[in-house]
Amino acid sequence: MAFAVWWGILNLVLTAALLAAVVYLFVLIVRALKKYIGSREVREEKQAVKRTLGETLKAHRTRCQMTQEFEAESLGVSRQTVSKWENGSADPSTTNLLALAKLYGVPAEELIRGVEANPAAGKAERGAE
Repeated sequence: MAFAVWWGILNLVLTAALLAAVVYLFVLIVRALKKYIGSREVREEKQAVKRTLGETLKAHRTRCQMTQEFEAESLGVSRQTVSKWENGSADPSTTNLLALAKLYGVPAEELIRGVEANPAAGKAERGAE
C-alpha cells in the first residue's frame, strides 16, 4: 500500500515537471518569434545595406570621379577587366583589391565590409576545380 502511494506521488511529480518543461519551452518559442518578428525592420535595413563587391567598387570610383579607363591604367589592367569587376562577372585579385583601396584612399576592409558573397563567382571557382 505504501509503495502504491509513493508511486502515485512520484508519477504526479514527474507529470508536473514534464508539463512545466513543455510550458517553459512554449514560452521560449513565443518570445523568440516575437523578437524575430520585431526585428523585421532591422533585417530589411541590413539587406538594403548589403551590396555586391562590384557595386561597392563602382560607388568608390564614381565618388573619386574616376573613369574606368583611368582606373584601369592606374592598375595596369584593361578597362574590360574593371567593367567585369563592377558588373560582378569577375572579382579582383587580392593584389588588385589592395591597389584599388590605395587608389580610392580607403582601407581595404572598407571595400569588402558589408559585401555579400558573389554566388556566380563561387560557381565559377568550383567549376574550375
